[in-house]
Amino acid sequence: MTPLLDVTDAKVHFGGVRAVDGVSIQLQDGALHGLVGPNGSGKSTLLAALSRMIDLTDGRLSFKGHDYQRDSAPAVARMGIGRTFQAVRVMSSRSVLENVMLGADAGVFGPGIVGNWLLPWRTRRHERRCREMAMAAIERLELTGMENHLVGTLSYGTQRRVEIARAVAAQPAVLLFDEPTAGMNRAERDEVAEVMRTLQAGGLAQVLVEHDMQMITDVCDHVWVMNFGKLIAEGKPEAVVTDPAVQEAYLGKRGEEDVNP
Repeated sequence: MTPLLDVTDAKVHFGGVRAVDGVSIQLQDGALHGLVGPNGSGKSTLLAALSRMIDLTDGRLSFKGHDYQRDSAPAVARMGIGRTFQAVRVMSSRSVLENVMLGADAGVFGPGIVGNWLLPWRTRRHERRCREMAMAAIERLELTGMENHLVGTLSYGTQRRVEIARAVAAQPAVLLFDEPTAGMNRAERDEVAEVMRTLQAGGLAQVLVEHDMQMITDVCDHVWVMNFGKLIAEGKPEAVVTDPAVQEAYLGKRGEEDVNP
């Protein structure tokens, strides 16, 4: 079976720092994989490379059989690879609907700004489509009734759901989560975990970077473990957490503190 996302010998070097150093991974349709490792192991750098926000030093990225390591980040987003960030990135002074419509806009409008200006009828049609896509994402993230609320007035956990809804509105085939539960309490983390399960049930493939190993074991089908830019282990969550190399790299004294915040 051809993988949805196929990463071969990916390398990202910053001078003498090998942030990602020869990582090869595969993601199938509808899979939910975890990406774990200690701070500085290269997880966020790998996500940035997968979403083409930074360039590979070497290696190959393939999505649905298309090599995209030279494509632009906007092109990759339109192609079907979405992501969220460690820090919530929302427009606090705008409504939930306006925030979520930005995600739909990225998939519908594309780069043709001049064409949209010259053809206002097309712009109106696209705006209607964006609103429909945004409302579908809002319903999917159980934000119905909050469409007109200013995002800045919402709780941190709800703001995170708005950010996820914005990514979902673009209708990606893969969604990359970079520590989506950072700063959340247990109840809020459980809500995000449930969102991820619901998205997976709808067929969305996901990659989750997370320090909370309980969440990783609860929601992920498969786990990759990185340390010093390299992939040191992978497999089922229950097997990975007992791997001696993983315990040494990630689940030592500091790791225990991370696992039980």
